[in-house]
Amino acid sequence: MKKNRAILILLCILVILAGVTYVDIFGVNAAGDGNAEDIKLGLDLAGGVSITYQVVGEESPSSTDMSDTIYKLQQRVVGYSTEAIVYQEGSDRINIEIPGVSNANAILKELGRPGALYFIAQKDSEGNNNYEYYGTDASGNPKYVLNKTIDELMADGSIVITGTDVANAQAGTERDNTTGNSQYVVSLTLTEAGTKAFADATRRALAATPRQSIAIYYDGEFVSVPNVSAVITDGNAIITGQRTFEEAERLASTIRIGGLKLELEQLHSKVVGAQLGVDAINTSLLAGAIGLVLVALFMIAVYRLPGVASVVGLLSYVALVILLLNGFNMTLTLSGIAGIILSIGMAVDANVIIFARIREELAAGKTVRNAIQSGFSKAFSAIIDGNITTLIAAIVLLLLGPGSVKGFAQTLALGIVLSMFTSLVVSRYVLIAFYELGAKSMKLYGVAKEHKPLSILPKKGIFFGVSIAVIAAGFIVMGVYSAKTGDALNFSLDFKGGTAVTVTFDHAMTLEEANRDVVPLIEEITGSAVQVQTVQESNQVIFKMDTLDDEKNEAMLQMFINNFGIDRETIDAETISSTISDEMKSDTIIAVLVAIVCMLIYIRIRFKDIRFGVSSVLALLHDVLVVLAFYAAARVSVSNTFVACMLTIVGYSINATIVIFDRIRENMVSMTRKDDLKEIVDRSITQTMSRSIYTSLTTFIMVTVLYILGVTSIKDFALPLMVGIVCGTYSSICLAGSLWYIFRMKFQPKKEQQ
Repeated sequence: MKKNRAILILLCILVILAGVTYVDIFGVNAAGDGNAEDIKLGLDLAGGVSITYQVVGEESPSSTDMSDTIYKLQQRVVGYSTEAIVYQEGSDRINIEIPGVSNANAILKELGRPGALYFIAQKDSEGNNNYEYYGTDASGNPKYVLNKTIDELMADGSIVITGTDVANAQAGTERDNTTGNSQYVVSLTLTEAGTKAFADATRRALAATPRQSIAIYYDGEFVSVPNVSAVITDGNAIITGQRTFEEAERLASTIRIGGLKLELEQLHSKVVGAQLGVDAINTSLLAGAIGLVLVALFMIAVYRLPGVASVVGLLSYVALVILLLNGFNMTLTLSGIAGIILSIGMAVDANVIIFARIREELAAGKTVRNAIQSGFSKAFSAIIDGNITTLIAAIVLLLLGPGSVKGFAQTLALGIVLSMFTSLVVSRYVLIAFYELGAKSMKLYGVAKEHKPLSILPKKGIFFGVSIAVIAAGFIVMGVYSAKTGDALNFSLDFKGGTAVTVTFDHAMTLEEANRDVVPLIEEITGSAVQVQTVQESNQVIFKMDTLDDEKNEAMLQMFINNFGIDRETIDAETISSTISDEMKSDTIIAVLVAIVCMLIYIRIRFKDIRFGVSSVLALLHDVLVVLAFYAAARVSVSNTFVACMLTIVGYSINATIVIFDRIRENMVSMTRKDDLKEIVDRSITQTMSRSIYTSLTTFIMVTVLYILGVTSIKDFALPLMVGIVCGTYSSICLAGSLWYIFRMKFQPKKEQQ
């Protein structure tokens, strides 16, 4: 690379970085559109719309029907935001909270009234029309009129199936067999009962002269009147005729929400404030800025000139993350912040791996130019394998996980892709440009020193014993607390539900005022943590806490009367369910298991040895169990950030382990007969030791600053993450290699046996 070209490349990178940073701060136009303030925030950081529905026609709906309705509504509202939550209130009410929006009426109009969907045959058994065409509306859409009431149609058998007979509805495209053009369609999947009924109905409609239609009638309106073109016997139907994909998606969404077991009516709606408040955002931003500065100083101090190149890469990473969070319209929550923290750690990790390799190449006698080229080349496989493994997990969680997990997976996947780009492209070209501009002295890069291999394998019994003891102690603590309190862990409202108390004060109270003046009084009475939400354009504040017995409930009511002059009659208390349903828990577990299997397959393909994969999974399982033990012993609140924390630890652990295994694989290629396999493992761990310590240290710095400056909810998230980082470092150094060695010795294919 010539000097002029190096200057041009460096200027291009800096100009692009400056441009992206400008957009992040000031936006793309005079109105400031597209700047960092436009990033959608979740309920915990910014609030949103809260809608309460009540079951129609049933005084005491069954818990099964309520649970099923809540789960299906959760699947519906995730279209507005991956962080939308649905939970039960009282015995017959359902609350929906959607972040990042403030127009409740618009949401209500689009969401509609759940549980009122019917598929109606065009004619009854006597040949009378059930509905008729009577022109078009202002947009040119056909209009139909119903000739009978729903009860009459139900009585004479004209209602073919109802929404509950539809298992799923999805918008998509398919090729038109007549024209060959692509068309927008809605694919229906019916239940077993719906399949039989629909087969009979389509057979009758097709046999009639002229051929008849089956209308889809929802919430008092015809939403589609498709003609029957074939007998549908397999329960899979296609509705054609949609002009745009958005139109097909609206119809599919309407069918899905109309497929609920219970019919609901809107009781009330309101705009609620953030659960964590402005302080949480400000402290998170401050913590991120301080953490980045500390990491930048650390990288420069340790790696000298390459450290400067890594800082340019990290700044590029942060600027691009902010830009693309806006560009992809992602919702940022505390869980999302976890994904970004992990990917920042992985961005630093990639640079550490590369720079350590460059130093090794310099120590081997190569020139600076060749060392840079060789360092990037040799580090490539470890970086790709570690990042792709974590990216596979993120993609699986994005496809199969529930809403809150999807939000985490989105930001993690985005962060991984950007971290690979900034480390392998931006940092590389900046470093090469520095060299071409005259930075050719080895002193600017540092030279690796040969270290005596650590004695890890001979001490594996001690390491295994310590780990087993800690995990066993965790299970014992959980057993004790389970026997004493009924809960092995300190589950928050998100997992076990509780009581929501709505109080109308004599003035509009801010979240900060409520947390300062009211929450301590409630916690003193109830002994439980309290979540707070303000209601905009009103004096109402919602306090959510553990389920209260009669004595505590009365004491709390009396506190509001005595301290704030509240009229007892205006205080509304309702039992609420957990926001994390059993279905969401099972979906998360399934998604994590599938992710682990996919990671195992990838490691098996890349390393050509399933023992590497099994050892990696056991190491990350160890980390999860140790952190779980910490949650139990320290009684850290297990809230909706618990899942994000555990997934962050899984990603961090697998990445750290892959780096060591990559070095073992590399060293085995050049292994001679006189080399001992134990020595290879210990040497590989020693060679990657600086990477293990430095990456952990930089990520630990980020999380520690977040813990020091954060509000209580952020501390409850950051503290276990700090434990997980330390534990991940320990398991990758002290356990993973030993586990692989044991499996290698115990389960040797014949070609490996001497």
